[in-house]
Amino acid sequence: MTTTIAERTTELFTRILPRISTVRAPYQAAVFRIGLSAVVLAFLVREWPHRHELYGNSSALSFDLAQILVREERTFTVLIWGDGGLWFETVYLLTICAALAVCLGWHTRGMSVVLMAGVLSVINRNSLAGDGGDNVVRIMVIYLVFTRCAQVWSLDARRRARRAQHPGVTSADTSADLPGPALWAVALAPLAALSAHPTAGWLPVFWILWSVHGVWYAVERWFPRHEMRAVLDAAASMLHNCAMLVIAVQVCLIYATAGWYKIQGTRWQDGSALYYALHLDYFSPWPTLSGFVANQTLLVLALTYGTVMVQVAFPFTLAHRKIKNALLALMIMEHLGIAVLLGIPFLSLAMVVCDAVFLPTPFLVALGARSALLAARVRTRTRGSSRVGWVGPATDHNEAEEGCESAAGMRLQRQGGARTTPKPAVPEPRRIDDVAADEAGAAARTQQ
Repeated sequence: MTTTIAERTTELFTRILPRISTVRAPYQAAVFRIGLSAVVLAFLVREWPHRHELYGNSSALSFDLAQILVREERTFTVLIWGDGGLWFETVYLLTICAALAVCLGWHTRGMSVVLMAGVLSVINRNSLAGDGGDNVVRIMVIYLVFTRCAQVWSLDARRRARRAQHPGVTSADTSADLPGPALWAVALAPLAALSAHPTAGWLPVFWILWSVHGVWYAVERWFPRHEMRAVLDAAASMLHNCAMLVIAVQVCLIYATAGWYKIQGTRWQDGSALYYALHLDYFSPWPTLSGFVANQTLLVLALTYGTVMVQVAFPFTLAHRKIKNALLALMIMEHLGIAVLLGIPFLSLAMVVCDAVFLPTPFLVALGARSALLAARVRTRTRGSSRVGWVGPATDHNEAEEGCESAAGMRLQRQGGARTTPKPAVPEPRRIDDVAADEAGAAARTQQ
């Protein structure tokens, strides 16, 4: 009996392990990375003229009050290490650079930690200056650190693809990997300085992250084919899957709590909550548009009740793909409407980024392929108009078309069908001077 239970347990573990040790939802993680870092970048650039009034020493929360608030709330920020303007500017600019690097997917593993530290430092310096979007961003940048969000649509993925074309070249032979270890070595100085300041329990977290990154770089550089590399890869994939699950659960909790709290409000019960929100001066960037929408009684009633129903129902529709996708589209449109009508763009964009975690993979694959096809066409036209070269379909075109076909194949596979349409033939590329010669000959024949 004991042997049978042990065998079944081993068999079950053997089946589950390959699934949980493989990266799940890589495209959703990439969209989450790009969107979240873009929101942070846009927010920091937008508030650049007002950065000192919001998070600097010119804010309503003075440096002394900020120190007291940080100690009481046990939050993390490096901006209380000094009240000098140079230190504030350094942290602010470094956060902007980290957001840009993460958006592009440049050494994402290390830059995501820098982005997390920068975002927490800036927002926690004055946590009273926020609209709700800062809370979402603070939570999500922490989760982002534990995801493998640069598997696709990143400079890291392109560097790995180029390395795969040369199997004999390891990471130790490529200069493109040097910034990663360099960032790891430079991070030792801030960590040493961090040990002398109160961090509310964050110091062990940063030391663990720094040590894990060091082990990863060492194994990838000197033991790329050792079994330890496979173990680290599987562990990172499992951590990624757990982080993506936590992100999805967090989004569901946000919508569930928001929806159920709305149900308890009298204005939401009688359907007039949106009407009163549109008449608040603070949330009326376009008074004429807000007044026009507020005067549409049936529309306001439908939007008020529809918001509550969509938010409450969404967590229960995840098991049904079509209903989930329909509600997802409604919620994205709802957030875009909030961004325009109520003037809360960064909260709305942050929630749209969180909603993107639930987008279907075939849609994201097709979107990426079509974007690559469009970019390849633009590059081809630019090169063709600037110098003599090859014209006609490029390699990027072929890759993008294959991506579109793979997305279509994924949809057909889910529907139980098979792709029978043959792939269209791609003509051979021709030189620009050959094309010009053909056109000149055709013109001469026409004149004759």
